[in-house]
Order: sequence, then C-alpha cells, then structure tokens
Amino acid sequence: MTTAFRRDDMVARLRDETFDVLVIGGGATGLGVAVDAASRGYRTALVEADDFAKGTSSRSTKLVHGGVRYLEQMDIGLVTEALRERGLLYRNAPHIVRDLAFIVPRYKWWEGPFYGAGLKAYDLLAGKLNIAPSRSLSKDETIAEIPNVETRDLKGGVRYFDGQFDDARLAISLARTAADHGAAIANRCRVISFLKEDGQCRGVIVRDEGGADEDEFTIKAAAVVNACGIFADELRRIDEPDAPAVIEPAQGVHLVLDRKFQPSDTAIMVPHTDDGRVLFVIPWHHRVVVGTTDTPMPRAELEPRALPDEVEFILRNANRYLSDDPSPSDVKAVFAGQRPLVHPGGTGAATKSISRNHEVFVSSSGVVTIVGGKWTTYRKMAEDTMSRVIAVGGLEDRGCVTESLQVHGALDREDPALPRHDPHRMYGSDAAEVAELAAADDALASPLHPDLPYSGAEFVYAARSEMAVGLEDALARRTRSLLLDAEASLEIAPKVATLLASELGRDQSWINDEVTAYQSLAAGYRLST
Repeated sequence: MTTAFRRDDMVARLRDETFDVLVIGGGATGLGVAVDAASRGYRTALVEADDFAKGTSSRSTKLVHGGVRYLEQMDIGLVTEALRERGLLYRNAPHIVRDLAFIVPRYKWWEGPFYGAGLKAYDLLAGKLNIAPSRSLSKDETIAEIPNVETRDLKGGVRYFDGQFDDARLAISLARTAADHGAAIANRCRVISFLKEDGQCRGVIVRDEGGADEDEFTIKAAAVVNACGIFADELRRIDEPDAPAVIEPAQGVHLVLDRKFQPSDTAIMVPHTDDGRVLFVIPWHHRVVVGTTDTPMPRAELEPRALPDEVEFILRNANRYLSDDPSPSDVKAVFAGQRPLVHPGGTGAATKSISRNHEVFVSSSGVVTIVGGKWTTYRKMAEDTMSRVIAVGGLEDRGCVTESLQVHGALDREDPALPRHDPHRMYGSDAAEVAELAAADDALASPLHPDLPYSGAEFVYAARSEMAVGLEDALARRTRSLLLDAEASLEIAPKVATLLASELGRDQSWINDEVTAYQSLAAGYRLST
C-alpha cells in the first residue's frame, strides 16, 4: 500500500488525531522509530523541526557497514550487530543499498596476513548475511581494480565488501514507509513545549513553520520519543531544565571529487591515517567521496562547516595512496556532519575511541530518549526504543516486524529497467512516476545542468510527492545536487526555485528569498581556493 505523502494532509491529521506514539526528530533514528511503531499497528506521528535528514543523517560517509575499525578496537558486539543490520538493510532496501568492494592497498609484507586475517574475521561475524567473501589480490589485480592507486612499493591488496547507500534518499523512503503504514508525518513542525498531566508527558505543542501562516497546535500521544540526534540535549532540557548533557558532538568532514580520482566501481580503504582513523575513497553517484575526520566540537550545529585543518588532513592522507593527487581546486563540494557521541558517564575521551553504541533512557516525565548509534543500526535502535515506549505508554505489546519489512519503493535488485548506475534507481518503484512527469512535459525532461544528473522532473516530483517545501530540500536532499557539485547547484537554483514555486503556489518574492538563502548555504559547501 502506498499512501499520498502531502504535507497539508499530514498536518491536518496531526492537528486532529490522538496518537499512541509521537516521535520528535526526522533523521535516521526518528524515522526508524516511526517505521517500527507504525508497522506494529500503533497510531504513530512524527514531527521534524526542519527537513527530513537535514542534519547529520544526510551527511554520512554513505556506507552501510559493520565498522572495520571497531573490529581493531575489539568491539566485537558492535561489529556483529552492525553486520547483521547491514545484511537486513541490504535485503530490505535493494533499490538504495548496494554492495561495494573495498581494497586495502598493501605496501609492507606483513600487511597481507594482518589485514587478511582481520577481514576474514569480518566475514565470519557477518555469517549468512555476508555480502561476499574477502580475498587477497596481487599487485596487478589491485591496480586493475583501483587504477589511481599509488604504485610505488605496492605489494598488492586485500578486498572485502560492505554496503553503500544514499542517506537522504533512504530517509525520505523511510518517511514514506511509515506513512504507508498509517503514520502522520510532517517536516517544518517545531516542538516548543511538552504537555504534561500529573507530571507525565502526554503530548507536545508544535509551531507549524512550513505553511503560509505560522501557528501553534497541540499533538496528544500516550508516549513521546526524543530522537533529535545531536540536539537531543536541547529537547531534554525543555522537558527537564536541569538535565545533564549526554551528547558530545564530533565532526566528520568529507570532500567530493571528480570520478577521475577513482574511476572504477571499487573503493579504497586507508587503514591508518595520522590520527589513527581509517579513511575512505569511495565512488558515489559518479563522483568520489573522501573522508572522514573526527573533530570534537564545543556545541551542536545544524550547519557545521569544515575546518581548514580537516580539509588539509583529508587531502594529505588520501594523496599518500593516490597516484593522481587531488588539490583543493579539485573539490566539487565539502560537507560536514556531527556525530551524536554519548557520554553518559562524563566527557573527555578522544572521540575516535568512543563506541558508536546507542543508549535509550526515560525521563521522570516519561519522555523516551534515544541517542548515539549510526545509520547502519537505525532499525535495531528503533526496536530497542520501542521496547521502552511500549512500557511507558501502556501500549499493547506487539512484536517487531521490521527485520523483514521492505522499505518504500523496494524492487528487485536485478531489475533491468533500473540498473545499478541509473540515477533513478534510488526512487525504486516510484521511478515510473518521475518518468511520467518527464514524458508529459518536454520542459521537465532535459538535464538542468551538464554536470548534474537531474532534470526538472525530479524537482517537480520532490514538491508533489516528497514533501520538499523549500529550495534547499530539493537541491540538498531530494536530489544530491549540492553535494555532487556545489557550484553547479547554484547555477540551477533560480530555475529549480521557479519550478517549486509553481507547484507550491508561491510568488516571485518567495523565489528570490529562497535563492538568496540557498546562495548563503551553498557557500559553505565550496572551498575558498
């Protein structure tokens, strides 16, 4: 069953209905909880203050993975859980999650047995859900698979497999999955206070910031979930002003380069950088994503910016393993996200050494908070959260069904109509609707820019069927124009704003404001060279 995904309809439901579960936060964690709750048959609502996956959830490394570096840290439990969840997501979202081969280049004799043994352990921990077995490669095989690898002193490589995805596209598919199961979901609805009866939370007051006229309304629910990621502490303090901080943000930066810097469909994993992290060089949407960093930050930011030292760190470490070295002038976009690292016992540890395990706890008023974790384990995080929600809300205990639940748009992995590199594959079964828009109007059929894979049809579809209510929504998340080429996205911004205005009933003043705001935003995704 596919449900219409229109914001006006959803907001009307939020105003009128009473819910079993209300989720606050429209990133990976909150959307996962909404899918879990709705698919169990609970009356479910979700509100997001900005846009779905606006923050960290659209700025990941684009990997669905067990976490090779956690294996080196001997965090076997986390790796095993993540590998299992990787396998489930690979199976349940075949239009968005694909297999990706990684090669660890070897430059010393001992690296072969060392990395080979570690990655065989990675295979074993994945069990029946393993994507493909790892194996050692000769020097010639390594060069054939990663042509731009640094060949001086190269001995060979070790190949293993993980999953790759488009994080923002998965987020919108999860939102639509929850809606398909009856959930009422809306972006641009900001929680400003909690409703309490006898000291217990029974709903929230939100401000509708996505309509023509901002106003406030009440949403009632038996249980409320705080799934706000790096902003979870802010919401906790609305509930309990003296709540101690448990989130310490750590920033991860990525650079986007032209495909020539890794022209094959294979990724490179650099096992040790200057700070002891791993570094990835990953083909993605006919670009190359390189990252990441791990920088402690003093506060949570919705639009964090890459620091010059982080950019230099990525280029310096990547260039050790690349024959054709990228420079700052080769960077098409730079993006930063903040990880919601959890310090329930205090702060001060090096962020790269902190486990990505998640934590679920309940406030004295009954607000359930879920923090930590990562995209790969979003489903398990939601399941663990719901076990607490059911108790807090006094709900009938119904079993979790998400282990085998297909994500909205799922199609056959080998569907010949949407091969691996088709830009419409991320839409899954909805791709036919995008194609129909292009077929019906020649003006929507042509690419808007030679350096981007999108026509007008994708942007019209974003407004009609994917709850895009602003220019940034369409350019940064419904399509990935901003990340693929920040400069090109700026060039098409006026045309896209005009298309959106026509769909949303907005005027020229709105177009001008949106373009101006987007220009300011996109400036932070370009390097000053």
